[in-house]
Amino acid sequence: MRRRLIQSTLAVVLVVIAVFGVSLVIVETRTITETARERVESEAVRLASIVDSRLLVEDKVTAEIIDDQMPDDRYAVVRIPGKPPIEVGSRPDGDVISATAPGEEGETVTVQEPRSSVTEEVARTLLIIGLVALLAVIAAVLLAIRQANRLASPLTDLAETAERLGSGDPRPRHRRYGVPELDRVADVLDASAERIARMLTAERRLAADASHQLRTPLTALSMRLEEITLTDDPDTVKEEATIALTQVERLTDVVERLLTNSRDPRTGSAVTFELDHVIKQQLAEWRPAYRSGGRAIVTSGKRNLKAVGTPGAVAQVLAALIENSLMHGGGTVALRTRVTGNQVVVEVTDEGPGVPAELGSRIFERAISGRNSTGIGLAVARDLAEADGGRLEMLQAEPPVFGLFLSSTPPRKDPDEETRRTVR
Repeated sequence: MRRRLIQSTLAVVLVVIAVFGVSLVIVETRTITETARERVESEAVRLASIVDSRLLVEDKVTAEIIDDQMPDDRYAVVRIPGKPPIEVGSRPDGDVISATAPGEEGETVTVQEPRSSVTEEVARTLLIIGLVALLAVIAAVLLAIRQANRLASPLTDLAETAERLGSGDPRPRHRRYGVPELDRVADVLDASAERIARMLTAERRLAADASHQLRTPLTALSMRLEEITLTDDPDTVKEEATIALTQVERLTDVVERLLTNSRDPRTGSAVTFELDHVIKQQLAEWRPAYRSGGRAIVTSGKRNLKAVGTPGAVAQVLAALIENSLMHGGGTVALRTRVTGNQVVVEVTDEGPGVPAELGSRIFERAISGRNSTGIGLAVARDLAEADGGRLEMLQAEPPVFGLFLSSTPPRKDPDEETRRTVR
């Protein structure tokens, strides 16, 4: 591209020089020739007037008098009737420019100038024009190189940016070049880089969330299947299989919730459900894990509470809290239900050391953990709670108490919307 820009600019400059340079040479040559002719004619008239003035006072006209009045590069002949011609200067060889002027006393004065002087002046003019043209060409080449670099370098830079995007590096460069068209391309590439970065972040977050949220339910399901293989009691097999099917359904709901939250974290499908049923389900799923660790999990508080939310999401939040207490807590884990205002609260607490003071409210941030874990579980749990209009908070650090707040009444519907539905 640089070469093409330089060549095109140089071609334009050469065409302009050729057109205007040739015209200028022709005009200057004619001007110099006409000026020399006028100069010789003026010289002849001037010498004729000098001779007239001498003859009027009967003064003698000599070659010395004429020579004093003439430049050295000219030749003159004065012819006076009845007298021999008077020659001044050296007769030029070759082509000459000649002019004759008559006097009032019948004399004539002829002045000649060699055409070579005109040729030399034309040559000097051509040399000046040639130097100016050369300087113009050099200036044009330098400007073309500068302009080519100004245009080609940004294009090279933009190509590198596009290549980086294709290779998986979505960092925007935020470079601008002072050329509107190139800046527009840079804006589009930066916007694309930001979108790709958001998409990659969302995909990585979904993969991390799915890996974390599915790990524990799959472990619990595997334990159920192992118990089925180790027993011959049909009732036990049926009970364990029923629990395993429930866990499979919850796994399906977990996957759907993760996919929904990855597209729009605010999207929820809240319904009114029996909170006791979800808590009972979690106790049944987690008691084997707690028994194997020599610990207990119990429940207390108000019964027969109804909450508004997504049962699968609420189960996931409680599972994250129970798993957190199993991994990082100690002693008995207690789930207590209570009512505050128009909200139902499920508190999860244990007898462990609690949350370190340096973490504080950052415990819900991603990658924040006090026990070398992934730091994803509580962050995902808070996202799931907020997606249904609830909230997850740490009510106490030592001993740890986490509270899941859910609405106890269905959300109010828009009367205008109900009217529109009835009309339809």
